[in-house]
Amino acid sequence: MTATARKSLQKPSADLAAHVATLDWPHITTELDTQGCAVLRNLLTPGQCRSIAALYADDAHFRSRIVMGRHGFGRGEYKYFSYPLPDLIAELRPALYGQLQGVANRWNEAMGIDIRYPASHAAFLKRCHEAGQARPTPLLLQYEAGDFNCLHQDLYGEHVFPLQVAILLSEPGRDFTGGEFVLTEQRPRMQSRAEVVPLMQGDAVAFAVHHRPVQGTRGTYRVNLRHGVSRIRSGQRHTVGVIFHDAK
Repeated sequence: MTATARKSLQKPSADLAAHVATLDWPHITTELDTQGCAVLRNLLTPGQCRSIAALYADDAHFRSRIVMGRHGFGRGEYKYFSYPLPDLIAELRPALYGQLQGVANRWNEAMGIDIRYPASHAAFLKRCHEAGQARPTPLLLQYEAGDFNCLHQDLYGEHVFPLQVAILLSEPGRDFTGGEFVLTEQRPRMQSRAEVVPLMQGDAVAFAVHHRPVQGTRGTYRVNLRHGVSRIRSGQRHTVGVIFHDAK
């Protein structure tokens, strides 16, 4: 990795946390409440995106590699980062958690779920680790032409933070075509709803991991969500997934 790439990965935490704080969180929160997902525009710079994507070739950063076709997950592959996480990911994770924690608690209250999430990500990870969920879940995904990711949910144990974030590291139209992020919502006694989320390089999408509350005519009900990636038509696509709970 070049010195410039290393510098991009080691952006000072105060700068990154401050950048996250400047995002339009009232709008993001409204989108999460109404649609179950929200786009975080320009979360990362192109240089930061390239630096993270370049890590894929170096297994020293990862604890495991998953070939999706071997498990019926789709086509493509991904690698789970090991601890310590790369600086940029390590700083981004708690900064995003801090903005989403209030939404998560409000959702659980609306759905009648007693679990509440602490203000700091470190405190939530302590809860996970004490329950035996100590393996890091942030991951780097790589897709080639013809690859896709089946609809799924990222549940890794008893303790699940109800929101997660995926960041597009590649540039649509230049690096790849196809490969849209897809979210489906299964509503009680109704047909499922699909949402396709267009992203540019450096954009992220925050979305519900498992379920979310929806206000109906007879009160609040839960909808079940799954997410995936449509078929890559050409090129290569990299995405980083920021999951806030750890795995058993």
